[in-house]
This record gives sequence, C-alpha cells and structure tokens, in this order.
Amino acid sequence: MASPTPFQSQIYQSLPETERADAIVNRISNAISLGLLRVGERLPTEIALSDMFGVAGATLREALAALRDQGVVETRRGRNGGSFIVRQPPTPTDAIHAWFLSTSVAEIRDIGDEHAAISAATVRLACERAEPHDVDRLQELATGLALASTPAAQARADSRFHIELAVAAQSPRLANAEVRLQGETVRQLWTPLAGALDAEPATAEHLRLVRAVSQARPDEAQKLILAHIRRNIHHLIETKLTLGYAESTQEHE
Repeated sequence: MASPTPFQSQIYQSLPETERADAIVNRISNAISLGLLRVGERLPTEIALSDMFGVAGATLREALAALRDQGVVETRRGRNGGSFIVRQPPTPTDAIHAWFLSTSVAEIRDIGDEHAAISAATVRLACERAEPHDVDRLQELATGLALASTPAAQARADSRFHIELAVAAQSPRLANAEVRLQGETVRQLWTPLAGALDAEPATAEHLRLVRAVSQARPDEAQKLILAHIRRNIHHLIETKLTLGYAESTQEHE
C-alpha cells in the first residue's frame, strides 16, 4: 500500500477501541464537510481503511453501509470500483443550534484562545517555510471563499484555507490541531441561524495573510491572524447570545 498523504494520515488515523463504526462515519463526514475529502473522490480500499483506522473489516463495512444509507458514499463494483463520495453530508442544523445553546460564552472564548495560540505559531512558521506552490494554493483558496455561494460551501472554503496554511507551516501537529479546531467551529461560524457572516471581509483578511506569508513578514502575519480569529469568536458569541435570547423569549411566551 502506498504511503498515506498528510491529509489521509489525519483523517484515517487509528481509532481507540471505544470508538467504532459511528466514529468512522463522523470522521469521514467531518472531513468531507471541511473540504479535506471531495465529492467524486474514491476512498481507500476497505482493507486499507481497516488498517488505517485500526478496526476489523466488519466494523469498517458497517460504517460504509451507514454512509451509503445517508447517500454520502456510493459503492461501485468492477475493475474501477470502490467507495466514492457522491454528495456532501447534510448540514446538521439542529446539532449546530444545540451547540450554541449548550456551549457557554466562556467556552467559546476558550476555543478562541486555543485557536489564537495555534494560529500564531502556524503563521510564523508558514512565513519561514512556505514554498511558492503553497502560496499559490493559499491564494487560490482565499479567492474560493469569495466565490462560495452557500453557508456549507463557505465553511469548506474557509476551513480549507486555514488547514492549508497549517500545512504550509510543515508541522503535522499544528495541522492536526487546526483540523480539529475547524471541525469544532467552522460550520457554526458560517451558519445563517442568527445572521450570516460576511464573506467579503473574511476573504480580504485571507488575502492579506497570503501576502504577508509570501513576503515573509511574520509579525504582520501574526497580527492579521489574531485579529481574524478575534472577529470570528466575536461572531460566534453574538450568535450564541442571539439564539439564547430567542430561546428564552419563546419559553416565557
């Protein structure tokens, strides 16, 4: 079996024994939602997936069956067959709404503190280590956010930019942390439940970050990324407070 790519190593890493088919479904669905796996892409073979996830073949087949039932994956037979991603997972609006109601303002701020620490280190290393092709890819992804036409597409474009920025830093640990953080909050950030986030300033901030990285200006890049994350966290808190107020009003009617 060929060596896995950096993204595959993050997506298909071995699962603890307590996690089974549901965890595989969640991890693959999350990777699709973040843009790490794309519609039309073929998943690794069942044998390779079982080996990478560290589960029995029966467990892996149960997970693939669940993804087929959701219409996310399609299994094709024949020489060029396999399991293919055929659509994006449905946006879990109810789950996102529940997240805002159950997550405190202090917890959201704490997520922002962690993201700021990770991103500050990431962007400084990217200024030092990014190759020209990394900068070109970041430029392309920054522009892609402006072209995204739905909240789900905006979330994918946004998360992919930040994950690729971590990849440009050439630190697998930082990239893995960025994937986890994006999985926790990016869909909440772009949900229109209490007012949509404006993609235009986010795109402009991404483009300024790319310019700072390409010109190897770590102090400027760090200042930009911290302001960007601070704005995102403020938006999450505002959304939480708006939804919480609406919920409280309905309870007292």
